[in-house]
Amino acid sequence: MIQVLFVCLGNICRSPSAEAVFRDMVAAKNLENRIITDSAGTGAWHVGNPPDERAQLIGKTRNIQMSDLRARQVRSSDFEQFQYILAMDNDNYANLSRMKPDHFNGRLCKMLDFGASEETEVPDPYYGDLSDYEYVFDLLKPASEALLKHIIENDLDR
Repeated sequence: MIQVLFVCLGNICRSPSAEAVFRDMVAAKNLENRIITDSAGTGAWHVGNPPDERAQLIGKTRNIQMSDLRARQVRSSDFEQFQYILAMDNDNYANLSRMKPDHFNGRLCKMLDFGASEETEVPDPYYGDLSDYEYVFDLLKPASEALLKHIIENDLDR
């Protein structure tokens, strides 16, 4: 079983969107019993809340369901549970790197390390409008495709 955690600051915009996009791709390949997804935030402001309404709206326009997701904060046990921890930006990557125990043998990286985007970070759309959320989903799709391909080729049959 491969477990993948997507992380942003508050876990209501980028990371639940990434989880939902990736989860949808996993389901399309009938791999739900082999790849588990989750998302979390480095901050605790939104714990228990559903994804931002704007993220859910963009998800719905793309036939991606995310209303079942609820925000939570990253915990130290995540480094025991997850093989992949993907930060949405440099700040969250730095926060996760400080939290990461020395014995963590998974992969901690940024989401856009996968895919062929010129961007290196998924920008936070929280203070923007719907077009900013559209852009986040546009970045997440090819990165999720590349991540899933990587997992299938490198981890599933080991």
